[in-house]
Amino acid sequence: MASIVPCLAVRGSTGTSLGHGPPTYETVTEFPRDVGKSCKAMLFSPEGRYFAWVNGISLTIALTKTWQIVAEIKRPKISSINFSPNGTYISTWEPFIVSKTNPQGTPNLCIWKSENGDLVKEFVHRKQTDWEPQWSSDENICGMLVNSHVLFYENADFSKVLHRINLGTVAKFSIAPGNPPYHILCNMPGSAGQPSFARLFQYPKFETGQSLANKSFFQSDRVDIYWNNRGTNVLLMTSTEVDKTGASYYGKQTLHYLDTKGQTTMVMLGKEGPIHSVEWSPKHVEFCVIYGFMPAKTTLFNLKCESVFEFGIKHRNSIYYNPHGNIMILAGFGNLSGDVELWDAGSRKLIASLDAADTTLLRWSPDGEHFATATTAPRLRMGNGFKIWHYTGTLLYERPWNKQDELWEVLWQTYPRETFKEKSISYKAVEGIVPSQPQASKQAYRPPSARGQIINFKLHDDVEEPRSKQGADSNPSKASLKMKKKREAKKVKRELEVAAAVGAPATTTVPTTTATTTTRHRTSAKTSDVNGTANSGETEQTDDPEKVKKIRKVKNKLDEITKLKQRLAEGKHLEINQLEKIKKEAELLVEFKELVL
Repeated sequence: MASIVPCLAVRGSTGTSLGHGPPTYETVTEFPRDVGKSCKAMLFSPEGRYFAWVNGISLTIALTKTWQIVAEIKRPKISSINFSPNGTYISTWEPFIVSKTNPQGTPNLCIWKSENGDLVKEFVHRKQTDWEPQWSSDENICGMLVNSHVLFYENADFSKVLHRINLGTVAKFSIAPGNPPYHILCNMPGSAGQPSFARLFQYPKFETGQSLANKSFFQSDRVDIYWNNRGTNVLLMTSTEVDKTGASYYGKQTLHYLDTKGQTTMVMLGKEGPIHSVEWSPKHVEFCVIYGFMPAKTTLFNLKCESVFEFGIKHRNSIYYNPHGNIMILAGFGNLSGDVELWDAGSRKLIASLDAADTTLLRWSPDGEHFATATTAPRLRMGNGFKIWHYTGTLLYERPWNKQDELWEVLWQTYPRETFKEKSISYKAVEGIVPSQPQASKQAYRPPSARGQIINFKLHDDVEEPRSKQGADSNPSKASLKMKKKREAKKVKRELEVAAAVGAPATTTVPTTTATTTTRHRTSAKTSDVNGTANSGETEQTDDPEKVKKIRKVKNKLDEITKLKQRLAEGKHLEINQLEKIKKEAELLVEFKELVL
């Protein structure tokens, strides 16, 4: 049996076309290419049976097995389309228009049969936001938000409303994916001075006291809902358009967790700032969040909303899991530089990194091994085109657009979940091609006077490396306490060595394991004279805390000078300010001796 090669649909000013993915990249000749320059939308059905596109004249539906056109619906104003989970129905939305002759307007939300384009039902939905009908995964129930109430239909029979949610005003709702029993999450905004609520119901029990979980929150101009694939756990991100504290241009976001067992909590994030991206792993048991002012922090949480791994602090704002959930991409797009990291989600190891500057769109192939990046209009009108990569960071194919043409969207063909099996991850890069465009230099700019010299500072001192997260920082383990004691002991030893190097008695404060008391010890230090002979001396530790601080401060400076002198002896280059520090050694020695007497 021949291997399945997913196709890539391309929409732009040159029309709508299809091409094969790796390894052929050839045009799908069986597809009736649409050369119209007004393609507003295109979409594969979730199970991959149909492909539909809107060209400004009609909605066309093709069967992906043969690319034969099965339906053509003449509605030139259609601007958005959406398939039901099994592809049985396709919904369309067009702008709602009223006129003097028709003050009531005509229905603008329609549900059609995908197999032949027959009209099933039409509604009026004035706003384009959240216009899509909500379906259960088996398509047995369909929900519609009408006049702040949720209406439910069963078995695609839209002649009768079987159930409804009319507990106050509903601003948004979502039907969970997965098998029955069905679960529905509703966002009910509060009035002035009153909190908003998220209520989780089991269909069809919609009375106030029948909700499975409730979460209240303030300040929510917008709410985004993220279900895991099983529909048992959900994240709710609430956002305000304006941060009243003035701390963020992006407003303010908070993240809340609910599940079908009734558990609710607020996800505690370890850095101030906006939430840039939230994604559930397709393996259902963890989710990843990028948050905080740039450079942002990336954290992996378990179902208890506990941090289990930190991906470090870097300039990122996007998360993409592959369909199997074994590889994840962390990237920085938009106003960021386009750095892309590919991670082994199981072992939490970095597989590869690459540069995808000016990327406005990234999508995984259904095989879980390849992904496409694209530069599209209207976000960017220059340098349009797309590239196909292997997960080991290798560029396999690129297709640049002419300067006068625009690329609007790139979309992978979909397949049933069981079509492609999860494969073991390889860390060895595959063979690829060299990019046609030169890569931008990753080195920081240095003025001519500083070139060819040793740099003694870290460029990104605000960047933090990945690390495993074991429990809360406020509750350290025995191993971490043991390491802390070792570090403190090394610090004391280092102070004694400095005192011996400058020929003065050492004064140290030895910390104890308790946080409230310290024990002061009398220490004996060996000091060396200029002839190399050793003698020992003793001194009492002073009881003046201010004097202790001054002694420690001077000793730190002398320690730094010793290191600088050693580097100078090795022939390394020192900055002017570092040479000035060495000149102050004699002055600091006199000050040190006066303090310890």
